[in-house]
Amino acid sequence: GLGVVLVGLAMAFGAIGISSEVGYGGVGPNFLPWLCAVVLAVCGAWLIWEARTGGFREAADPGGHPKADIGPFVWVSAGLLVNAALIGTVGFIISCTICYVLAVQGLRRASRQPQAGSIGTWAKDVVTGVLISAPVFWAFTQFLAINLPGLTDTGWL
Repeated sequence: GLGVVLVGLAMAFGAIGISSEVGYGGVGPNFLPWLCAVVLAVCGAWLIWEARTGGFREAADPGGHPKADIGPFVWVSAGLLVNAALIGTVGFIISCTICYVLAVQGLRRASRQPQAGSIGTWAKDVVTGVLISAPVFWAFTQFLAINLPGLTDTGWL
């Protein structure tokens, strides 16, 4: 809880330097950082209060494994890192599809699904990743006019 409060305070300190000029819609660019800082500080304070009053002692057992499973963590982390490394060279759609596939593989392995490594599952994950990332890319580039890295200069791939 104290760590969450400290992150909230750090965000508030960073938000001080952001311009507060009112933009389109009546809010400035510092609105969201301040909102996040306040929400984090409130959540951190709530966590501290719950820990000190024993509020989570009656909660149901969350289940899961008693020890961290490093394999799924590596899969999900690899997805995020590969996405960050490739987005500028292969474009948003392909890099986000790879991120999705690796992250889903990690989550499947964490839940001990037996079909996690099968070719059919990989193919389904690739298709699903494209079906998610392509419309997001098109919505941002074509409809909102926000530049995202693409594979071509057309704005459609």
